[in-house]
Amino acid sequence: MSKQKLVVLGQDAEGCCPTLLTAPMAEDQAAELAKVFKALGDPVRLRLLSMIASREGGEICVCDLTPAFDLSQPTISHHLKLLKQAGLIASERRGTWVYYRLLPEMTDHLSAVLANPQTQPLEPLEPVEAPAGAAS
Repeated sequence: MSKQKLVVLGQDAEGCCPTLLTAPMAEDQAAELAKVFKALGDPVRLRLLSMIASREGGEICVCDLTPAFDLSQPTISHHLKLLKQAGLIASERRGTWVYYRLLPEMTDHLSAVLANPQTQPLEPLEPVEAPAGAAS
């Protein structure tokens, strides 16, 4: 029987993907991650990603995404294109329709980069109500 020690990636600060809290980020890594965060920085794209990721079966047709927004189909397609370019989703054409699915490798990578191994996970955010009389 081998006496080699099995190293689990992501369990130490010297693994393949150091977190923001364990080592300074390289310029090229920062540039790549900035593209992903920029894609996630729009509420429509964030909702689209959530709808895709939470769909039972792991994929959703664009025909099911478009009606959920008060936006034109070309605008929805543009947002989906940006999510795809960021590596967050993949698509597959089936006849007339395009089906989208989450690429968990990227969300797992983001989670690993942002992780602080010393802290507990945050509780889900609760909606914040605007003060009475505040302009919307």
